[in-house]
Amino acid sequence: MVQLNQNFIDSIAKDLPRHLNLDDFIHFSGQPLRLSIRINTLKISCADFIDRMTHQGWGFEPIPWCKDGFWLTLASDIQLGNTIEHLQGLFYIQEASSMLPPTALFQQFDLSRENIVLDMASAPGSKTTQIAALMENQGLLIANEYSASRIKVLHANVLRMGVTNTALTHFDARVFGEYLYESFDAILLDAPCSGEGTVRKDPEALKHWDPNNIADIAQTQKALIASAFLALKPGGSLVYSTCTLNKAENQAVCLSLKALYPDAVSIDDLSTLFPGANQACTEEGFLHVWPQIFDSEGFFVAKITKKHSIPRQQPAPKKQKNFPFNPAPKKHIDALQQYFQDTFSITLPKQGILMQRENEFWLFPESLVPFIGKMRYQRMGIKLADLLKKGFKAKHEALMALGINKPSIGLTQEQAKAYLMGRDIMLSQKEQPQGEILVSYEEALLGMAKHLGNKLKNNLPRELVKDKIALL
Repeated sequence: MVQLNQNFIDSIAKDLPRHLNLDDFIHFSGQPLRLSIRINTLKISCADFIDRMTHQGWGFEPIPWCKDGFWLTLASDIQLGNTIEHLQGLFYIQEASSMLPPTALFQQFDLSRENIVLDMASAPGSKTTQIAALMENQGLLIANEYSASRIKVLHANVLRMGVTNTALTHFDARVFGEYLYESFDAILLDAPCSGEGTVRKDPEALKHWDPNNIADIAQTQKALIASAFLALKPGGSLVYSTCTLNKAENQAVCLSLKALYPDAVSIDDLSTLFPGANQACTEEGFLHVWPQIFDSEGFFVAKITKKHSIPRQQPAPKKQKNFPFNPAPKKHIDALQQYFQDTFSITLPKQGILMQRENEFWLFPESLVPFIGKMRYQRMGIKLADLLKKGFKAKHEALMALGINKPSIGLTQEQAKAYLMGRDIMLSQKEQPQGEILVSYEEALLGMAKHLGNKLKNNLPRELVKDKIALL
């Protein structure tokens, strides 16, 4: 049962718009959230996924503000995160309201060119992977996460969803304004907040709500949005969002930036972002989503355009040395391309840059090159393969991102379950050994196996092996 702190109720009543009712807010705060997902169009079209899953008893209701987002009804009670389709990276379990910020970021945005985008607070990766899908894996997406424990989850989700255009960083996001001054075409700051809008997901989120914490959080948010604005190119777009409801962490933070740079800050009107957006739009043009408006989590979204350049506050930091990667030599590039083509029918992308670190080969986004040395990166692009004594060994992450619609051996549902649980697949009759091959389920990739003639030897990375798979 939801635990609403009376002090919170008294405080939030002051921020509730006149056309909304406090009793409705309390009622909807106590209701369970509707289950929602976002289909990963980097791996499958919405039409194909809906057709595939409708046959398995899934019902889809479109989410108005995300063309790839849907509220779900299921024929049976299953753990979505343990389904084969989830592990294949075909969808992301994402709350509907959290799909709003990336949609706002790319409203009326030129996606035909390669953009440089920053996600300042990325984990666990729902918005990062949504942005990558909207960018169609083109350009460069720098995804930052301050928490060391959460960056591992971010990395896992980026790989699962087949994202190739990212570089992951691990910093207090307040450094970006100076380190990468006026470098980004678009920036998302989904700021750390008090989480008042998440009570439907976490009934005890507001049990110990304390107004004294709000002021401290707001100060951090103001520093973060100022850093984001400094890192944004003139003419670029900045989206500031939170999953909280009070004005101090929302409207006041954005207006503080406007007060700081009155001539450079232009607040965009989001009332036409999607049909019905005006129901949640404030007089300033922000979206302040209360739970009862769309039967969702509470959320806040603001979009800001940078009208002109603003002065840098400090000199540019010194360029960092000892970068451990070098451009791969042509002989290795040619051999690697031949290996991927001959073994998996995969043509390596021309727009990336092949880099080498000792016996490792990586594919970096081409747009990353000007950023090398300006910051440290936890992870860049995708790892393609290791160099062995005789040839190469492809990496799972590369095959899952680049092997879509390539020839593979189709597995049954039971075989796919066994594969994801780390088991070898016995063949019904002995065949000519084929070596390394791709395996799939329902025409979507699962990974790599070694065809030995009588069985498929499992090559799934140990860290991805699951103890339990939910079958529909």
